[in-house]
Amino acid sequence: MSRMTILTEAELRAIVKLDLDAVACVENAFRALATLPVAMPPILRLDIPEHRGEVDVKTAYVPGIDGFAIKISPGFFDNPKLGLPSVNGMMVLLSSKTGLVDALLLDNGYLTDIRTAAAGAVAAKHLSRPDSSIAAIFGAGVQAGLQLEALMLVRPIAEARIWARDAAKAEAAADALRERLGIAVRADPDAANAAADADIIVTTTPSTEPLIKAGFVVAGQHITAMGSDAEHKNEIAPAILRMADLYVADSAKQTRLLGELHHAIAAGVMAADAEVTELGQIIAGEKHSRRSASDITIADLTGTGVQDTAIATLARDRARAGNAGTIFES
Repeated sequence: MSRMTILTEAELRAIVKLDLDAVACVENAFRALATLPVAMPPILRLDIPEHRGEVDVKTAYVPGIDGFAIKISPGFFDNPKLGLPSVNGMMVLLSSKTGLVDALLLDNGYLTDIRTAAAGAVAAKHLSRPDSSIAAIFGAGVQAGLQLEALMLVRPIAEARIWARDAAKAEAAADALRERLGIAVRADPDAANAAADADIIVTTTPSTEPLIKAGFVVAGQHITAMGSDAEHKNEIAPAILRMADLYVADSAKQTRLLGELHHAIAAGVMAADAEVTELGQIIAGEKHSRRSASDITIADLTGTGVQDTAIATLARDRARAGNAGTIFES
């Protein structure tokens, strides 16, 4: 007889928060990716262009963790016009020992949102200047707000600017975040202005054209690109990757195929075989981080299966500890 725990989005929201535990969980996943023989196959992606839809399937087995997650993550970007969220999905956690289903996490994308925001915090913790106090967030969706919240866990952020293609959405997001986070947040309709003198710039959009142009970037800034998780997406001008003192990937294998690095290689500004530092190598102390306050640093985060396995096992462990969820026996 097998036992499976079923957890709804509401139950998962109650037991997994965007906090320092979630950041540590994702940080450990990055470290594992750099230091352990992790099995992480390429992302499976299905495109449904007539509905601006895409479905990503991610997974990874991390030696030493008793479960592995398979995550189904649909993004349908016309959904807001229908009054629906653009991202949803679920995770299945299976036993690493038997392959039996251990937990079904019906999170509608919530755990992905949390682990993605936590990854942004990990990147900022290891790459941005410790005194970073001004953030510029590109995008006005759920992830934009979570990225700002995540930054506040690891840096003394006191002020933020929000830029989005839709100025009204940027205004609404800025108002909501000012209220929720208790810091100065304003919308800026001018992208260059939003980025000017920001210590940390985070991009969270499905853009296919660079939003951050070469002229926007100045010494000392850190950029985290979150949105370029498919070949056609591009948020950072390729020239910026060559300008940067340090370019860091979550997975070099992935960013060469579908991250900002992929566009820099296609544009001829980066060599296809250029050696790439991975975030996990910096966390593990194998590679250097920023070397001076004036360095320009870039984190190219395409999202990795190890993050999903890490956050799914955290959720399962919390559910067990708190007797949350519904047990299904078969």
